[in-house]
Amino acid sequence: MRTSAASSPVLLKAALISTATTFFVLWACAASSLATEEVIYSKTDDDGVLCLTDRKTVGYREFLVFRDIMRRFPNVKKAEIEAIARRYSKIYGLDPKLVTAVIEVESGFRPDVTSHKGAEGLMQIMPATQRDLGVTKPHDPEDNIAGGVRYLRMMLDRFSRLDLALAAYNAGPGNVEKYGGIPPFKETQNYVRKVLSLYKRT
Repeated sequence: MRTSAASSPVLLKAALISTATTFFVLWACAASSLATEEVIYSKTDDDGVLCLTDRKTVGYREFLVFRDIMRRFPNVKKAEIEAIARRYSKIYGLDPKLVTAVIEVESGFRPDVTSHKGAEGLMQIMPATQRDLGVTKPHDPEDNIAGGVRYLRMMLDRFSRLDLALAAYNAGPGNVEKYGGIPPFKETQNYVRKVLSLYKRT
């Protein structure tokens, strides 16, 4: 998307053309951007036209739609992630189907995701927990799964029930102890239900 090192930011106006053409142009921009900063910036001008650039520019903000779309095509294949999950499940005595169900709900098998709360990687481990587990590369599938499976094992040993272990994995063991069971948090209750549902179906 760059014409030369000294050129001005590349701008595209994606309006007043067909929907199919708009999608093609924007997708091409996103693919091109992956080779550099992996982010496209956008703004809507006074005429209501969507303008795009591959460089940080005053008045523009990250065009998250295409960054998130491209994240759905990670370099690490699902089969490779499942192989890592099987290996660490064996080490810590867990069913690999349970671990892959947790990964599916936590990150959708995307190694590079970070939640709005700061949890990172395939098994969405918080920074403080990463430090406790010795995870130094949270977006590396091997390091993340090794830490996540170990932590899930710890929660299962602590609470002896799968539903409580999953609740502790999501909301923290302190909350499970505080409420004497699955905490009354909608997010946690939905999380436990989704993981168990996936686990039982596999």
